[in-house]
Amino acid sequence: MIKRAINGKHIILKGFKNVKIENLQTLFDLLKNQNKNYCIQLFNAQLIAGFDHLYFACLNALKAFEEDKNISKDLAVEILLYASGQHQINKAIQMLGVTPETKDIAMLIVSETPEASLQALEKIEQLLKGEQCDRILRITKKKVQNIKSALNIKEAELRAAKRESEEQAITDLLIERAALLATQA
Repeated sequence: MIKRAINGKHIILKGFKNVKIENLQTLFDLLKNQNKNYCIQLFNAQLIAGFDHLYFACLNALKAFEEDKNISKDLAVEILLYASGQHQINKAIQMLGVTPETKDIAMLIVSETPEASLQALEKIEQLLKGEQCDRILRITKKKVQNIKSALNIKEAELRAAKRESEEQAITDLLIERAALLATQA
């Protein structure tokens, strides 16, 4: 579990593997009926390029709300949009969203207080029947291929961004896409 403060909010990022979602609708209903003190977003962890990917998506979403430039009315959805680099909610969900077949999940909680984050974590852990595993949040060579395909990253784009490694280039590209989305909002 990774905990950080960002723009006066508290975030928790946690990974789960071998998840068995018994009732996807119940899970989504819980996410929709969130307490005003926190929001929760779930992602297909196989398409997340590490902590920085979601940290900067969250940062851009929070800034969008602060500056009244948000695309969505919901912070959790706004984070999903920035993580995917998309303006369209349906595309963002298709790219990074959770389905009944999703086995590895990245969970991001944003709250007003650390206590609210932990309260949200307890609620969602009860529904995610899987093993807690933050290793699945790390970017790997296998994930690079999945991310390139799902998020339509071209080889030329990757070569232009490559500095240290292909994994770092993917993370940098996704952060850059989120920043570009912020300028277009």
